[in-house]
Amino acid sequence: MSRTRGLSRLLDTALDRAVVPGYSRIGFVVRRKSWANDDPAPDALAGKVAMVTGANSGIGKSTAEGLARLGATVLLAVRNSERGEQARKDIVANVPGADVRVEVCDVSNLADVANFAANLMARVDSVDVLVHNAGLMPPTRTETSEGHEVALATHVLGPVLLTERLAPILCAAGGARVIFVSSGGMYTQKLRAYDPEFRHGEYKGAVAYSRTKRMQVAITPYLAERFAQQHISVHSMHPGWADTPGVADSLPAFKRITGPILRTAAEGADTAVWLAATHPEPPTGQFWHDRRVRSAHYLPVTKESVADLERFVRFCTTATATV
Repeated sequence: MSRTRGLSRLLDTALDRAVVPGYSRIGFVVRRKSWANDDPAPDALAGKVAMVTGANSGIGKSTAEGLARLGATVLLAVRNSERGEQARKDIVANVPGADVRVEVCDVSNLADVANFAANLMARVDSVDVLVHNAGLMPPTRTETSEGHEVALATHVLGPVLLTERLAPILCAAGGARVIFVSSGGMYTQKLRAYDPEFRHGEYKGAVAYSRTKRMQVAITPYLAERFAQQHISVHSMHPGWADTPGVADSLPAFKRITGPILRTAAEGADTAVWLAATHPEPPTGQFWHDRRVRSAHYLPVTKESVADLERFVRFCTTATATV
């Protein structure tokens, strides 16, 4: 049995380092065979409340549906209420009897995040799961009304502020889990602590996306330690390459080339759902892919120094404290 597990881990590592097979549907199908006894119980989230940002389509919508299947009351945090309502109808059609509600919040706007959090805490006693999934890949450098580069605001500043402001009701859950949906693209980038707003150099949407996804992974251990005393765990994960509307819109050439081997949105969402519901609770502060802890760095040049991480944390703290 130990020999079998050893071979399985070797295959898993080989798939991961080879990138294409590991991130594609091939990796998911191969690894899925070893998860027979690892699926959360069918009622793992019964009586619990879970919120997913950017839940109107793609991985966010599939994550929300997966959480609903496990019995959670699911809050769809979206910018557009009409698209959110359509997502709610789709999820309920697939999971009859599911309790799914639409919440409107633009996570790129810090003032909106602060107001939303205050309003939610007045209506909800506790939140057990918070999935930071909202994302975008802007074609040109764009700033929010508050002066922040929009990918940074959406992927980092908004989620950090939302977690901070919802900490009281996350703490009230007694073991809440916060999950960042990152991207394998972050492996190509280092933490840009000296230029988090991407003000220097040639701006490219895909680079901005990958940089801010690196930021999510880099800040996860800090947030895990920050909230440990409140019994709030913090995780980050990447979904692999999934066939979603975002990929089709932002990376059409990539979609054409990899289309046959892309994961479904549900396969991409699997690890986020698993992190939210599996027992015993996974160790906090880690980076995950396909239900296993992964290294946050495969290239030595991407490793951030303690000074860079501290500088970046100070930046985030200052940017979100002014709201």
